[in-house]
Amino acid sequence: MTGNGGAAWAGAVRELAELALPGDGGRDFVGSPAGLWVALAAVAAGARGRTAEELRGVLGVAGEEAGEAVAGVGAVLAGTGGVSAGIAVRSRVPVYEAYRSGLPEVGFGGLGAGTGAELDAWVAGVTGGRITALPDALDGGADLVLVGAVALGAVWREAFDAAGTRPAPFTAGDGTTADVPTMHRRIPAGWAWRAGGATVVELPCAGEDAPRVRFVLGPEGAGPGAVVPAAWAADGREPVRAGGVALALPRFALRGRTDVRSLLASFGVTAPLRPGADFSGLSPAPLYVSKAVQEAVLEVAEEGVEAAAVTQVQMTRSAVRPLPVEPVSFDRPFGVVVLDAEGKLPLFTGWWAGSPDGPGGAV
Repeated sequence: MTGNGGAAWAGAVRELAELALPGDGGRDFVGSPAGLWVALAAVAAGARGRTAEELRGVLGVAGEEAGEAVAGVGAVLAGTGGVSAGIAVRSRVPVYEAYRSGLPEVGFGGLGAGTGAELDAWVAGVTGGRITALPDALDGGADLVLVGAVALGAVWREAFDAAGTRPAPFTAGDGTTADVPTMHRRIPAGWAWRAGGATVVELPCAGEDAPRVRFVLGPEGAGPGAVVPAAWAADGREPVRAGGVALALPRFALRGRTDVRSLLASFGVTAPLRPGADFSGLSPAPLYVSKAVQEAVLEVAEEGVEAAAVTQVQMTRSAVRPLPVEPVSFDRPFGVVVLDAEGKLPLFTGWWAGSPDGPGGAV
């Protein structure tokens, strides 16, 4: 993959998004593939040797060229209406100037007693208060902390009528059925299509360069890995041949946490995660990734969509630790995807299973 713009790396972000989707369609899930990719690529910019090779296998980039890729995807985020994003690095070990200059948009600083509160405030600022603190409080054991944040606030071009929201049956991923608050409206047939056995509905957002928000309903029993990628599939689209679509969509909220370190290990990426990792392009200190987590939230309501994600990577020194109206009713587990204005870069992906004991829930 080559090129200067973020579009050149959209495919890599989509591939990471597909890898990160859970196989279990019976539980809620939400994450930010773009936020995860940018944070990991910023770390990979300092990787060399086998460490760089393993990270390149899942990110498509590592080493010196990664800074350019991070800048390119960052430009896509900055150019998408309603999106804010940033990366902050705090370190108690030396960081090479070449690494800093390769990531010109990243804010660098020292790591000390007050850094946790400082980064909590930074996270709250970037996400507009949707996430108010780091996913994990700093415990003094890290030698370097990299935090990436991305947030979205968008309103529908045409809002749902709140008076039309009423309870409707939803069959959750665990097989139970219950009434959930469901929004209703008729939309043009051109806002919906079928791809790979799934039905995709795109609801336009207001504003210039607005993000594209798509909801994906797959066959009964299909999980996120088989359903969600239909949101960005370019081939095999079939139009809905109807005079309109009678849309029934639950009002819902998702909140989730991803153990990124375990996720990387499941991909076979282990060299960066243990003592002996080669981050010699970042610091003279022998660092490895000791912790990596992402917290994400996404809410869909009558007025629009809000979402935020924070990815936290901690590094430690190795020595230390009249046609008919087509009904589309989202009445069983379904996916939600927010992409950039070009519809190529997955900013957020989610799966609402509707289970009563899940981390999400109707709102």
